Amino acid sequence: MRVIDREGVDAALDFPDLIAAIEDALRAEITLPVRHHHAVPRADGDATHLIMPAWHRNAGGFLGVKIVNVFPGNSLRGLPSVMGTYVLMHGDTGAPLAVIDGTRLTLWRTAAASALAARFLAKPDASVHLMVGAGALAPFFIRAHRAVRPITRTILWNKTRANAEALAAALSARGIAVEVADDLEAAVRQADIISTATLSTIPLVRGAWLKPGAHLDCVGAFSASMRETDDEAVTRARLFADVRASVLKEGGDFVQPIRLGLIAEARIEADLFDLARGFAFSRQPGDITFYKSTGSAIFDLAAAALVAQASGVAA
Repeated sequence: MRVIDREGVDAALDFPDLIAAIEDALRAEITLPVRHHHAVPRADGDATHLIMPAWHRNAGGFLGVKIVNVFPGNSLRGLPSVMGTYVLMHGDTGAPLAVIDGTRLTLWRTAAASALAARFLAKPDASVHLMVGAGALAPFFIRAHRAVRPITRTILWNKTRANAEALAAALSARGIAVEVADDLEAAVRQADIISTATLSTIPLVRGAWLKPGAHLDCVGAFSASMRETDDEAVTRARLFADVRASVLKEGGDFVQPIRLGLIAEARIEADLFDLARGFAFSRQPGDITFYKSTGSAIFDLAAAALVAQASGVAA
């Protein structure tokens, strides 16, 4: 059994190949059991424990499970809020093949899935990308969206400006120029694509700020009690999900307006499975699109299989 660390994950993946692998997986015969989602009480803020399995239904594939812990209090310890481990197994025998850095894998696959959604939903000429949040996901989202749209300007906003400046400097060293914004409203009003990856429980992005044709890409609010956008953002937009059932249960940006009777569940036009399998999406001039993600084990399995194959691990 191989152990593949973060450096091995980075060496194995690039966004064009990973986006294509996720799209292929969405068309494949893969079983996705309901993931286990447990609250872990902690004095510095309740943590979340997730168990996310998936497997190929046909012979010759993989079986995998990701174990994820989300500990918001880790920011005070200088540790990532989200940490995970991925175990990849032989789909026919159950034999363990590899243990992969699940934290790194999650960063790659989450950004790639959002970029795939943007490829389906965002304006083809989208050139201004706003990243809300300067956490671990941010540099991956910035790079991923540049793989699917002609981004020429990247804006970064974070509650703590110093963190945004540090990330902007790191990306500049890699050849990606990033502007740090102080005024979130002004930044949203300029953006063609707005990505949010925060642990906010209250709205940050207001629907009134969205310009016609904007695409919202929200991944941070992963429980029904969390939100990154307000009601107007949801009521103004055409709505899409990564996995419809999961978002309707855990995606606070959609769940809360549904509970208030502001929108119906049917307002979600399609999820990534539908889009990958030929859902006929037609963008009209001025349409605002809103993609809400809570994550899926299918993304992990696709990414882990790619890492394993690049590392010489075969099913």
